[in-house]
Amino acid sequence: MSRFGPLSWGRLRQVSAVVWSAAGSLAAWWWLLLCQGFFWRTDVRLPPSRDPGAWPSVCVVVPARDEAAVLPASLPSLLAQDYPGRAEVFLVDDGSTDGTGELARELADRHGGLPLTVDSPGGPPADWTGKLWAVRHGMGLARARDPEYLLLTDADIAHAPDSLRRLVAAARTGGFDIVSQMARLRVESLWERLVVPAFVYFFAQLYPFRRIGRAGTRTAAAAGGCVLLRAEAAGRARVPDAIRGAVIDDVALARAVKRSGGRVWLGLADRVDSVRPYPRLHDLWRMVSRSAYAQLRHSPMLLAGTVAGLALVYLVPPVAVTAGTVTGSGTAAVLGAAAWLVMTGTYVPMLRYYRQPLWLAPLLPFTAFLYLLMTVDSAVRHHRGRGAAWKGRTYARPDAVPDEG
Repeated sequence: MSRFGPLSWGRLRQVSAVVWSAAGSLAAWWWLLLCQGFFWRTDVRLPPSRDPGAWPSVCVVVPARDEAAVLPASLPSLLAQDYPGRAEVFLVDDGSTDGTGELARELADRHGGLPLTVDSPGGPPADWTGKLWAVRHGMGLARARDPEYLLLTDADIAHAPDSLRRLVAAARTGGFDIVSQMARLRVESLWERLVVPAFVYFFAQLYPFRRIGRAGTRTAAAAGGCVLLRAEAAGRARVPDAIRGAVIDDVALARAVKRSGGRVWLGLADRVDSVRPYPRLHDLWRMVSRSAYAQLRHSPMLLAGTVAGLALVYLVPPVAVTAGTVTGSGTAAVLGAAAWLVMTGTYVPMLRYYRQPLWLAPLLPFTAFLYLLMTVDSAVRHHRGRGAAWKGRTYARPDAVPDEG
C-alpha cells in the first residue's frame, strides 16, 4: 500500500464521482473498440463466392400483413430475380385488411417473372406470433417443391436482380446454413438520419458480425428482412416451431440453427434495401419499443443493468465534459472528451455506410438517450399488459429467444 504514497488514499477519496464515472466510460470504450469483435467496422459484406456447378432450387417466403403501401416497390424486385436455377415466390397474406393479397396478384400479372403463389393461413394460435405463423405456412407450401434453400424476406425489402444468385453462391461456397444480410434501411427524414444508423450500430455492438460467422462461437443473429436458410438445417433446428413465440424472430432463428450445429453468416447489405418509411419519431419509437424489453427477457434486473450501462457508456462523456468545464475540473473534462472522441470515431463508419453527414457522429449520446427512453417505455408497456404491439396484434408475454431443447 505504501507504493501509493502517504497521501494517496486521501487523494483517491477526494476524486469526484464525475471523474471516476468518466474514467469508467473511457475504459468501457477502449474495451468496446478493441475487444467487442470490431463491431464498429462496416466491411463485413457477402463473403467471396463462386457459382455452383448446378444451381439449387429456392423458394422465397414473404409474410405480409397490411403491406399494400410498400409492395409495389418491393415485390416486383423479387419476381425479377435473375436466378439460373428453379425459384418461386410464396407470399403469405397474414390477415391483411388493405388488399395486400389482391395487390400481390395484380403486381405478378403486371410484371411477370418468377411464379407467385398467394395464400393465407388464417389467424395464429395463441402461442404463435403472427409473422412466424405466416412463415410456417409459407414453408409448408414450399415443402411440396422440395427446395434446397428458403429465402425468408420481409414484404418491405427490395432486392437487386442478382440478390438471390449472390446469396446462394455465398452459402454454397462458404458452407453456411444461414446467409443473412442486414438490409439498408431508409434514411431520408431528420429522425431517420438520427435514429436508423444508430439502430444498426447498436445491433452490431450486441451481435458483432465477425463473431457470428466464426466457427466455434456462440454468438448468433440474423436480420429478418433477408435470410437465406438451408431447408435441411431448418428441419434439424425445428424452425419455426421451436421459436413460435419469439418477437425477435431473426435472432431466435439464428440461435436455433447454430445450436443445432449449423453455420451462420450475417453482414451488411449493398443491394438489399428496406423501402418502409419511418418519417416521424413516433414511427421509429414503435419499431424499437415493441421488442426492446423482449430482448432483455422481461427482466427488471437486466433492464436496470441496461439503463446503467447506456448511461455510463453514452451519457457520462458529454456530462463529464460539461461538468468539468463548469467546475474547472480539467481531469473530468479531458476523460469525458476522450471517451466521447472514441465513441464518435466508432460511429463514423456506420454514418459513411448510410451516406450521412459526419457531423451526426457527436450526436450519438442524444440518440442513445432516446433508445434508453424507448427501452424503458417498452418495459412499462409490458408491465401494463400491452406487451409487444404491432399492426393490430399485441403479444402480452412474448419470449425473445426461447431456450427449447
